[in-house]
Amino acid sequence: MTLHFINATLIDPEAGTEFAGSVSVQDGIISKVTAGDIANPDGEVIDCGGKYLAPGLVDLGVKVCEPGERHKESYRSAGLAAAKGGVTTMITRPDTDPAIDSPETLEFVTRRANEAAPVNVLPMAALTKERAGREMTEIGFLMDAGAVAFTDCDHVVTDTRVFSRALTYARSLGALVIAHPQEPTLSRGAAATSGKFASLRGLPAVSPMAERMGLDRDMALVEMTGARYHADQITTSRALPPLARAKANGLDVTAGIGIHHLTLNALDVADYRTFFKLKPPLRDEEDRVAMVEAVANGLIDIVCSMHTPQDEESKRLPFEEAASGAVGLETLLPAALRLWLSDMITLPQLWRAMSFNPAQRLGLSSGRLTEGAPADLVVFDPHAPFVMDRATLLSKSRNTPFDGVRMQGKVLSTYVAGTCVYAA
Repeated sequence: MTLHFINATLIDPEAGTEFAGSVSVQDGIISKVTAGDIANPDGEVIDCGGKYLAPGLVDLGVKVCEPGERHKESYRSAGLAAAKGGVTTMITRPDTDPAIDSPETLEFVTRRANEAAPVNVLPMAALTKERAGREMTEIGFLMDAGAVAFTDCDHVVTDTRVFSRALTYARSLGALVIAHPQEPTLSRGAAATSGKFASLRGLPAVSPMAERMGLDRDMALVEMTGARYHADQITTSRALPPLARAKANGLDVTAGIGIHHLTLNALDVADYRTFFKLKPPLRDEEDRVAMVEAVANGLIDIVCSMHTPQDEESKRLPFEEAASGAVGLETLLPAALRLWLSDMITLPQLWRAMSFNPAQRLGLSSGRLTEGAPADLVVFDPHAPFVMDRATLLSKSRNTPFDGVRMQGKVLSTYVAGTCVYAA
């Protein structure tokens, strides 16, 4: 089947360009990218009406609550939400109940994802059994079963010897380890970032230095073992210098950040609104601005939704007791466009962080607008205004901090391997 997307504004994150052009697709693969329109196109023609066409988003760190908590999110609901949000590939986390720490559990979730989700789903597996930090998983067997990376998510491996052994073993297999850089004793029980605001609100808080200390330890272990390492969330300016040093020293290190830490700050929890309770907690405005600059200059490589569904019962609690996390599959793109609309970052820079870089880090061929790449594409209007209503979300859980907020940027259609999986 041949498709031609014409009259589009193309975003090429690999080349860092934005231009008027057309894209041809043959059998689910991009066959040609043309500046301007195609003369006498054969096959189906899709007129984008001057709107933007870009590679679909590759979302690194999506929580789907199968097995164990299917009432919060299933592969079906997460897949539909992803398609609506322009996400064509979900990289799913292993922090389920039970954790995805064995080939059998991994094969179960892979089968469920293939049956139910309209987008690509690639699973991560736990680094240690039960994410308990005591004994590493069978990394080789899990890689054979399809695991693309290994992480204990927000459970920091406190035993440095166990973590170093896991890194050494992962390096021997070429596996990517994703860690949550925090000093666990300092950050335990924290609901906010330390400072005057947290004190006035009476909230248990953690210093930004906890993130710096956790990253310093991890960088020392990466230097010792030579492992491939990705920090799931770098959210404070204190953590940027050690990250920059690690990259300058040639370590195989990348870093990510969730979209909420790029677009919200600590003051947003003013009325104890638990939809704003995240892990790590929201940071000060100075940190937020520094993180946006780090994404723009490439020091922080990846922007993701950090999609974490929580049900009403776990969120409708006092702020300290409420569960952490927010959904983000459907709001990732319009929230990210806030940064572009405020002239803090360009669209090619955004797409490099949300599509090209995560695909490259995981060795995927997607995330590019070039010949031979999969036709995983999103057509969107960055200026279309709307008011976010969480009742319209396709996720089973609707714990979004953007409820009732005026936003801009709507996905018009999403394609996976040239097949339309969402149309507005």
